[in-house]
Amino acid sequence: MQKYFAETLGTFALVFCGTGAIIINQESNGVITHVGVAITFGLVVMSMIYAMGEVSGAHLNPAVTLAFWVAGRFPMRSIVPFVGSQIIGAFAASGLLYFLFPTHGTLGATLPTGSAIQSFVLEIVLTFLLMLVILQVSQGSKETGWFAGLAIGGVVLLEAMFAGPICGASMNPARSLAPALISGHLESLWVYLLAPILGAFLAVPCSHILQKPN
Repeated sequence: MQKYFAETLGTFALVFCGTGAIIINQESNGVITHVGVAITFGLVVMSMIYAMGEVSGAHLNPAVTLAFWVAGRFPMRSIVPFVGSQIIGAFAASGLLYFLFPTHGTLGATLPTGSAIQSFVLEIVLTFLLMLVILQVSQGSKETGWFAGLAIGGVVLLEAMFAGPICGASMNPARSLAPALISGHLESLWVYLLAPILGAFLAVPCSHILQKPN
């Protein structure tokens, strides 16, 4: 239960701070700025890895959990409770943000500014790169060590910085599912549920190649 509680709290913090930054930026006429939103996502991911990494691995993301399982680093029996905990945390965060900002239209939902296919491909590539870094710096299914949080949080910040204006740079089905359902913006939800999982899966064989002895 400790692991599941950690995943719930960690994902709550990720969605509350990340999508909260988007909402408050729009409510305050851009005071936070796009750069500030990207930094917020990177910092909260880094912080939660250091806070929860030793307890649950700080996956905070169903795509990461599933990719660890595909890589043989995570037991199948724990997938459902881990993903369920992440979704509960995400919905708790979006529900609280809805209570705080009931008139906001999207609650920070990820929506393509171009075509759905464009965002679909971007999300695959973004999650591929993120998962590749996670697999390379993690031990087993846990992100541990002094540099894991910096590396993973840095990738999230980097990708949110340059791709966020086009696709939202979700890389996380739970992060996209909760605000989409609560705000009612379901038109492109399939992009953010499917693409991160595909991208994370693609990272697994590449990581195996990189780690294979000469």
